[in-house]
Amino acid sequence: MAETEAALRTLAHNVRAARTRAGLSLDELGRRAKISKGALVALEKAQGNPNFATLVRLADTLGISVSALMEGPAEGRVRVVSADAVTPLWSGAKGGEARLMLTTSGPAPVEVWRWRLEPGEEYPSHPHQAGVVETVSVTAGEMVLVVDGTEHVVEAGQTATFDGDAPHTYRGAGTGTCHLIMTVHIPPGPGPAS
Repeated sequence: MAETEAALRTLAHNVRAARTRAGLSLDELGRRAKISKGALVALEKAQGNPNFATLVRLADTLGISVSALMEGPAEGRVRVVSADAVTPLWSGAKGGEARLMLTTSGPAPVEVWRWRLEPGEEYPSHPHQAGVVETVSVTAGEMVLVVDGTEHVVEAGQTATFDGDAPHTYRGAGTGTCHLIMTVHIPPGPGPAS
């Protein structure tokens, strides 16, 4: 439980800092991210339990990565992250899950995710901000990637890429568990006003 409380405190600090940097009031951030002001107030007080979709909307609205909302200060030049050390941010009804392993630093960060999807299990994602590019690399099994209503089968050993500003869904296909690595390439944020 202490780990969860620490994670909520980090999230609260990072949301407040990013909102302040963006010059947004609680009302304005809530309106843009489609999150109630009450939920934002609770979040900034390290209370509540925001779901994955809420975190994605907040990150998109603030122009940062999901993990930038969740990570404490960076430590060292090399960071090795084990899947079992990362709490799933999404859990499917059939046992699938998504874990945000890490986000690279720099002006155009990349999120690295590990996903597991069971056959027929799916995660529909809302469109991201313009400029976000996603890749999915299937390491075992098979998935159906639906982008803007069109289905694309992606099998083990294949990688697909697409613009993340279209509606998209990841669906487990075939007869076995689908394992994939997903990357989310976030465009550089706006520079300082001149």
